[in-house]
Amino acid sequence: MLSSKRAQASEHVPTQSPVAPGPRHPAGSRADAASGLRKDRGADPAQHSSGEVTVVDPAMVKRAVSAAALGNAMEWFDFGVYSYIAVTLGHVFFPSGNPTAQLLSTFGAFAAAFLVRPIGGMVFGPLGDRIGRQKILAITMIMMAAGTFAIGLIPSYASIGVGAPILLLVARLIQGFSTGGEYGGASTFIAEYAPDKKRGFLGSWLEFGTLAGYVGGAGLVTLMTALLSTEDLHSWGWRIPFLIAGPMGIIGLYLRMRLEETPAFAQLEKEARTKEKARREVEKRIGIREMIFGQWRSLLLCVGLVLVFNVTDYMLLSYMPSYLTSELKYDETHGLLVVLAVMVLMMAAQPFAGRLTDRFGRRPVIAAGCLGFLVLSVPALLLIRQGSLAAIAVGMAALGLLLVTFTSSMPATLPALFPTKVRYGSLSIGFNVSVSLFGGTTPLVVTALIGATGNKMMPAYYMMAAAVIGGIAVLLMSESARKPLPGSPPAVETEAEAEEIRHAAKADATV
Repeated sequence: MLSSKRAQASEHVPTQSPVAPGPRHPAGSRADAASGLRKDRGADPAQHSSGEVTVVDPAMVKRAVSAAALGNAMEWFDFGVYSYIAVTLGHVFFPSGNPTAQLLSTFGAFAAAFLVRPIGGMVFGPLGDRIGRQKILAITMIMMAAGTFAIGLIPSYASIGVGAPILLLVARLIQGFSTGGEYGGASTFIAEYAPDKKRGFLGSWLEFGTLAGYVGGAGLVTLMTALLSTEDLHSWGWRIPFLIAGPMGIIGLYLRMRLEETPAFAQLEKEARTKEKARREVEKRIGIREMIFGQWRSLLLCVGLVLVFNVTDYMLLSYMPSYLTSELKYDETHGLLVVLAVMVLMMAAQPFAGRLTDRFGRRPVIAAGCLGFLVLSVPALLLIRQGSLAAIAVGMAALGLLLVTFTSSMPATLPALFPTKVRYGSLSIGFNVSVSLFGGTTPLVVTALIGATGNKMMPAYYMMAAAVIGGIAVLLMSESARKPLPGSPPAVETEAEAEEIRHAAKADATV
């Protein structure tokens, strides 16, 4: 919820559906702001009354974005650690004489968590639309931290036998179920706070938080790998990052709960209660059928965009450390350091790329990323396979900068596909179905393909295929930059901007 003022206009100014053909004006023009408000295919009349414009409180927006991004960093520290310590977990929970079989078993448990993510999305998404984004994000934080902390307490296979991998699987399923409600909620949370002209920039901080979590996880695993002997790492050292999840989860929960309990948010809820009552009664009747079949075109676009985003994301950040170690026999510590440096580079580029999506549009930025992965995946992987530290660094950096085109744009692009009344639910379902089928299975599928074919270029071919699908989705989507979210009024930072939109809307209506 925003600390906002409502500027009333004399005209009804509905919002434009992002999957409908957009206006033929440059993103950000005054005509774009006005004509982009004409069509309303998912408008929620109870949410915005005739012609209102939301004037947001910039300080409150920053605080909300910070809470979502920091909470997301906590979540993905927990989730990412599993990837970076996968080789060690293979020895602890899946003893075998075959390193490839160990890695496949470990990534199988990793992928299993993604199978329940759509279920988590179907549970948490509708609840987020019904009782609020912040409450659900607090619940997912608790569950994620609990599941990760539990992994650190599980006895090894040597101690309890087959019970160890079973308990690991249960903990991973808890993580996956909770994560099903995280991304859709966090991106919706930020998108609905942000003023229209800065939604890309502010949304990019969500993935900045994700990268920060990955950097924290990679840095800790790298430090342990450098300081501990292999015997100590396999015996007890691997537990440390998972046990840290407990206090980190408490910190993240505090950040999110504190935001909800601020006086400004409590007062806004009180003022909005009467107005929101009718809308909430409508939302209670919205089921999974409406979220899926009522939004089928947007859902398909969401699946395609998330596919290219997550295949490349998990390939680079989750799979590559193990690929360097298990397939290329590269030193484990050096491999993790390279990935860590790439993530720091991506963090530095993230806010700048977010601003580009606001200035030039989401479609050009995402299309550039798809084209880049189609053309550069093979050369980049050939550099990585060359084996020298410089070649690996250049290849990984190229892939990382291409990935930034997705991490900087998706948090603003995906929420804009759906109207307010089903945004959390539909986005959570589409996002998690795509991640489960394509993103989270990437390490498992690519490892299996390399094992079956002996071709170590499979990671490049897999990213190229994903880029083709993502490119098709970009061609079919319409631009959402600097436009209101469907079902929401225009959101601006100043009263002067609100007045400008009202005048533009009136002028456009007289034409």
